[in-house]
Amino acid sequence: MKGMNELVRQAQIMQKKMAKLQEELEVRTVEGTAGGGMVTAVVSGSNELKSLAIDKAAVDPSDVEMLQDLIVAAVNDGIKKAKAMMEAEMGQLTGGIKMPGLF
Repeated sequence: MKGMNELVRQAQIMQKKMAKLQEELEVRTVEGTAGGGMVTAVVSGSNELKSLAIDKAAVDPSDVEMLQDLIVAAVNDGIKKAKAMMEAEMGQLTGGIKMPGLF
């Protein structure tokens, strides 16, 4: 029974560390880019789009579709980088053990 109590205690400690890390990652950001940097999306560790910058050279009224594609690509790049950041940080915390439903 003592071993089970220790396991529960360790799980509680890990849970607290993970919650703290998730809070920290929510304020950290990464940049996703597209079009050679013509569009830049800043995304938080919680996958929230924080800002979007568009170079004037990317704005062509006769080709709105290209700009839309660049925006989508930049945001997706930012989300991909935010997910990688979250996985790397969580991996350090869990010792590389994948925990379903966490990340």
